[in-house]
Amino acid sequence: MRAVRAVRSGLTAPGLRRQISALLAAGCALVALAIGLLIHHARYEQVASAARASAVADLVRVRQLYEVTGQVDQDGTDAALDGPDVPDDLRGAALAGQRTTYLDLSGRRPSVWAARPIGDQVLSVRRSLAAERDELEDLDRQLLAWGTVVVALAALTGAALAGRVSRDLRTAAATARRISAGDLDARIGHPRPPSSRDEVAELAGAVDTMAASLQRRLEAEQRFTADVAHELRTPLTGLHTAAELLPPGRPTELVRDRVAAMRTLTEDLLEVARLDARVERPDLDAHPLGTLVEGILQRTGHPHPVRGAAGTVVRTDPRRLERILDNLLANARRHGAGPVEVLVDGTAVTVRDHGPGFPDRLLVDGPRRFLTGALERGQGTGLGLTIALGQAEVIGARVELSNAADGGARATVHLPAEPGPG
Repeated sequence: MRAVRAVRSGLTAPGLRRQISALLAAGCALVALAIGLLIHHARYEQVASAARASAVADLVRVRQLYEVTGQVDQDGTDAALDGPDVPDDLRGAALAGQRTTYLDLSGRRPSVWAARPIGDQVLSVRRSLAAERDELEDLDRQLLAWGTVVVALAALTGAALAGRVSRDLRTAAATARRISAGDLDARIGHPRPPSSRDEVAELAGAVDTMAASLQRRLEAEQRFTADVAHELRTPLTGLHTAAELLPPGRPTELVRDRVAAMRTLTEDLLEVARLDARVERPDLDAHPLGTLVEGILQRTGHPHPVRGAAGTVVRTDPRRLERILDNLLANARRHGAGPVEVLVDGTAVTVRDHGPGFPDRLLVDGPRRFLTGALERGQGTGLGLTIALGQAEVIGARVELSNAADGGARATVHLPAEPGPG
């Protein structure tokens, strides 16, 4: 059942669809951010290069006019000689004999400057870059908007893809649960064949293969059990007849007792085989539960008084309920300790002993055939609880096994109530 546990553990992480969508959206967001930064940087460098070249050209023109006319031309250039607004770094570089530029797109007045020395003075020009900065800001807004659209589309696409994967995994998990519940005919039936490139289809194929293999093994086991029980019936009948012809005595009693035990075991095996094959059909009808349980105890010869009997009406099969209670009482007497009590409460019947209680493994894993669970629970075939739970499933009931707080095993049969009129 490893594949079943693998499917379940794979679905324990909450929001698989949401996680895939978030991861895809986050990946697209990182890509969009990287592309946006590259575009912004490229455009910034383009604007800066053009602005510096334009400022240098203006500076050359202003210098030439100054040398001819002795005047600083300020026509569209904001040129000045030793202007007070020249940045200190630019002024220092110019006084050092360099012709250089200075760019500022982040300040209150985005500008590009160019300067050069004229004697011991600094000739500078300035161009406003407000339009260029507005253009860059508009570009950033467009990149942000388109990036948001891309991320949203990626999230929707991821949700669609993840939804498909999630549906396939949920189908696999539901099928695995049906198989665990005993429906060995359940199959996922994935439309795509298993492939190393399609992990979901490969998982579905593995679960279907596991289910088919498990079904073949269990059916072989069921056939073997039924065949063995049928084959034992004939020799046991002859052995029983022969035992009845033996002369009275202690050896005869021992032989007859073992023959009776063998016949009971054979009938139990046949009943388990029928329950496994799911061929049992109940004869359901409405019955008052308290009266029904009292009659069952009288017919089966169990001297256990019924406590809390009430007139609650349940829908059940009296013969199968008798079989369930007979096995639970026999299990309590064989493996527990007295007094054994029977309590009717609403639509539930509880059989309780005062022995060592059920083993922890039995409470966790359920009853196992031919295994009583612990030495202190005595000897036996381990089929009694298996038959009780199987017959309960046939009549639509549920058997709950537990240990009482003050000691002792407790088995409660929860029966379906008879629906009221209207």
